[in-house]
Amino acid sequence: MAKLTKDDCYRDLKNRILSTDLAPGSDLDEATLTDRYGLSRTPLREIFQRLAGGGYVRLETNRGAKVASMDIGTMRTFFQTAPMVYANIARLAAENRTTKQLDVLKEAQRQFGRATDHGDTSASALANHRFHAMIGAMAHNPYLSACLDRLLIDHTRLSHQFYRPKSSGDNARIAKASEQHDAMISAIEGHEAALAIDLTLQHWDLSKDRMEDFVRPDPLPIDVVSLEDRKNAV
Repeated sequence: MAKLTKDDCYRDLKNRILSTDLAPGSDLDEATLTDRYGLSRTPLREIFQRLAGGGYVRLETNRGAKVASMDIGTMRTFFQTAPMVYANIARLAAENRTTKQLDVLKEAQRQFGRATDHGDTSASALANHRFHAMIGAMAHNPYLSACLDRLLIDHTRLSHQFYRPKSSGDNARIAKASEQHDAMISAIEGHEAALAIDLTLQHWDLSKDRMEDFVRPDPLPIDVVSLEDRKNAV
């Protein structure tokens, strides 16, 4: 890759983390990344600091940088916290949005529609990220926005499970998600805060179970323990 600016590198690393090209918990090897981006180690470490400040990576003394993990404790907190934050963000967005922000939100929805129509899992997840980040900006609340930004990192990584359909039912859920986006836009545009909250919680419920598959272990095969061994088990 040709030499990039620090901002270019920062954005690319963010997208690679959100797309799970850089897996949760993986090491960020400085030598590999300096070659990839044409940067020396000092500016790369500055980028790591920025990413750490946003919750994308974790810096460990004498061990370098790691992509933020998605362990059981993190996921438990995520599923507890997300609906509360999303609901309050939706209410404030309906109350405080600007016309210019609505235009940006509608464009984000158009990009989301194109990505899902093409069945592009990563593009769909990233477009969904931009859609919900824009609703966060509409809230004009720095405290909730900071929380939303961190939630969206894990939400976007988890949502690859949602946007990777395995059945006609999964395709129907993706289509329903897009319809809900349109309804949320209408509610926010009409300053209908209560409706925006209700739609947001419906939207969360639609994707929650599918996203939980990301962290739910596959069942063991039925013959993993033979009947004879099972009979003799203590």
